[in-house]
Amino acid sequence: MLSRLFAPKVKVSAHCDLPCGVYDPAQARIEAESVKAVQEKMAANDDPHFQTRAAIIKEQRAELAKHHVSVLWSDYFKAPHFEKYPELHQLVNDTLKALSAAKASTDPKTGEKALELIAEIDRIFWETKKA
Repeated sequence: MLSRLFAPKVKVSAHCDLPCGVYDPAQARIEAESVKAVQEKMAANDDPHFQTRAAIIKEQRAELAKHHVSVLWSDYFKAPHFEKYPELHQLVNDTLKALSAAKASTDPKTGEKALELIAEIDRIFWETKKA
């Protein structure tokens, strides 16, 4: 009797952890833009204290960007997406590697490369949202 009283009345399911509005590559892009901006500021300032602080911030932002890309890959993109976009696995891997390179570098070109790859993930993401 008690089990029936407390049993769920409606069974629901979803393909992601929460309603899909919570996923957006913009989060990764914003962090990657910060990485590139810090790299540019580092090139324009030779103060060692500034360089140290900037390096810490750049590395933190690169890690956050990697986190957001990884969440899209593991939580948002599903089998039908990977079937329609077979390059998606490699694209995500390349993006994570580019973010690691930007994390380790002061060259803004590495930040720009990461942004280009994130833009491609963004394009695919929004195509999947239309479907």
